[in-house]
Amino acid sequence: MAATIITTEDLREFKMELLDDIKQLLNGQLGNTSKKWLKSPEVRELLGISPGTLQNLRINGTLPYTKVGGVLYYDYQEIMQVLEKNKIHNKF
Repeated sequence: MAATIITTEDLREFKMELLDDIKQLLNGQLGNTSKKWLKSPEVRELLGISPGTLQNLRINGTLPYTKVGGVLYYDYQEIMQVLEKNKIHNKF
């Protein structure tokens, strides 16, 4: 089997392509969401995370939520604010 050498430039290009794909996915989902309040399964699908990760985000206070009865609700705008607040700007 031949060895393939991956350069720093290859990694940067991959990163940019990946970020573009994520942006397109998020933009597509933004248009589909018209509800103010989302339930846990919807938030997990939106963010692409597991139930355990969502629980950790609640426990550590990263993601605000409201509990009515036994159902957890998340404000869509607050989710978007958390994403914007935690955006990382890398300089290359």
